Amino acid sequence: MISISDISYFIGGRALYEEASLFIKPKDKIGLIGLNGRGKSTLLKIINGEYKVDAGSISKSNDCTIGFLNQDLLSYQSDDAIVTVAMQAFKETVETQRQIEQILHELENNYSEDLVNRLTKLQEKFEESGGYAMQAKAEEVLEGIGFTTKDLHRPLREFSGGWRMRVMLAKLLLEKPSLLMLDEPTNHLDLPSIEWVENYLRNYEGAVIVVSHDRTFLDNVATRTVEVTFGQLISYEGNYSFYLKEKELRKEIQNNAYENQQAKIRQTERFIERFKAKATKARQVQSRVKALERMDMVEQVVDDVAAINFRFKIKQESGRQVIQLNNVSKAYGNLTILKNTTATIERGDKIALIGANGKGKSTLLRIIAGTEPVEGTRTQGYNVIQAFYAQHQLESLHVENEILDELKQAGSGKTEQELRNVLGCFLFSDEDQYKKIKVLSGGEKSRVALAKTLISDANFLLLDEPTNHLDFISENILIQALQQYQGSYIVVSHNRHFIAQIANKIWYIDNHEIKEYPGTYDEYEYWRKQQAEKIIEVKMVEKPKVAKKEIQPTPANEARKKTLAKEIKKLEELVANFEKEKNNLEVELTKEENYTQIEKVKELQKALTNIMLKLEETNTQWFALAEELESL
Repeated sequence: MISISDISYFIGGRALYEEASLFIKPKDKIGLIGLNGRGKSTLLKIINGEYKVDAGSISKSNDCTIGFLNQDLLSYQSDDAIVTVAMQAFKETVETQRQIEQILHELENNYSEDLVNRLTKLQEKFEESGGYAMQAKAEEVLEGIGFTTKDLHRPLREFSGGWRMRVMLAKLLLEKPSLLMLDEPTNHLDLPSIEWVENYLRNYEGAVIVVSHDRTFLDNVATRTVEVTFGQLISYEGNYSFYLKEKELRKEIQNNAYENQQAKIRQTERFIERFKAKATKARQVQSRVKALERMDMVEQVVDDVAAINFRFKIKQESGRQVIQLNNVSKAYGNLTILKNTTATIERGDKIALIGANGKGKSTLLRIIAGTEPVEGTRTQGYNVIQAFYAQHQLESLHVENEILDELKQAGSGKTEQELRNVLGCFLFSDEDQYKKIKVLSGGEKSRVALAKTLISDANFLLLDEPTNHLDFISENILIQALQQYQGSYIVVSHNRHFIAQIANKIWYIDNHEIKEYPGTYDEYEYWRKQQAEKIIEVKMVEKPKVAKKEIQPTPANEARKKTLAKEIKKLEELVANFEKEKNNLEVELTKEENYTQIEKVKELQKALTNIMLKLEETNTQWFALAEELESL
């Protein structure tokens, strides 16, 4: 479908890619990985045609279409409702709908048979292209990625950048291009939405390339992993976990081959050195010299990863209770976040606060920090020294400071070399450390703010989405730091691998109350799935009351089959009625006596649209019940 052949791409004399190649097949699900700054986003822009390569070529099949979700879309604004923006995916069908509305308007003032004929053809085209179902499809995808039904008709302009990005993601998913390219999509999604997108992408008919630092997401979506390293594109035929194992195996094989070749070279060089002056050995010496010149050299294994280990210290230990919330309530107008809820954070607690966006996770974090006024009481424990990391902390950075000076002024008491090591862990090279804060990108500023938080000697950390702008290496370093951290913390995150490594308790907000699961994230997920299965069993399994005299009771699945058969029969009758009504309306629209009655034409058109929607919904229900019956 797309062939990338020996491409080279330079930035300021530095080769980002050098004779790199990759072939993308029609149904590939590719996880594109690599350290920040290696050129992942650049590669997507090269494929999209935004950047031109300095050498090599990119060829695409004629029918290849590309959809690209990237950070540039955050600036897109519109006064249209988000469902209308999402429906822009059906460009031709929406245009057909616009033409139908225009002709109906013209018919009010200027009736003609030509207009009626055009209207009929457009209506047929609209139906054939699935026009009656496009709004339902758009609503399904938008609700799948986290929007509520009442949100669907709100203007795009009213939403924050992250939510606008979700709308653009919905539009791309509905477009169904041959190749879907997503650059860090999980940064703007919560856990339920991530799981929905994972399932959608697994079943996506086209090819997908995803840039992500979410390991679990990559494991669940990718069937192929491509690493950007040293200007090359190295392919692994499996997901991220497969890549980790396969890379270690390849390194071991290459290292053994390298060492064996080096041993052979040393042996050959010793022979040449020993016998080069003897005429009787001249032929053998010359033969070995030529053999060395012809030898295909095995490259030494060079790690693209350099982890720096360090420990974050605490100034003093806190008391047993860190934070106590008693009968806390919080609301914004009619929107209730918390209601009469109580919770305690104790020394040694490593809490992950999870859940869907809009439930109030960040609000709760501010309440715990004491920066958000509430009803009820918040009590801070003895000797608690807290440090808070969140996106709004970027505003407290001193824009005229160089990065290194910003950390020096944090008052941690660390040496300059220790601070340099910390910045190195968060992707700042020696040269970068002298950049001024004001020239940094949003992601770079967030990494500076995170580094400042972690060197603060605090014994209680509050971290809001700390991994959003970190690559795998920096994320690993943060995990190591938090695992050995001697204080307490609460972390808001949707990165499942991250919270599985660092949390010993899980908090979530349910029915305006703080709920706690006293275990790791993996244990919580196991428990949650068991609870969900029990709910399904309760809903699915019907227990009819059986008279005692009945010897053989009807099994639950047989009862369910009978129920399903009845429901399916009802739906089939509905479909037949809707089809009949649809045909009648279409006949009415073609009658000559109705041509001059514009209002009646409008009413008939509206009625036809409603019937088509009902028909689509009923068919969807029928298919769902039929699949369930078949599974029984």
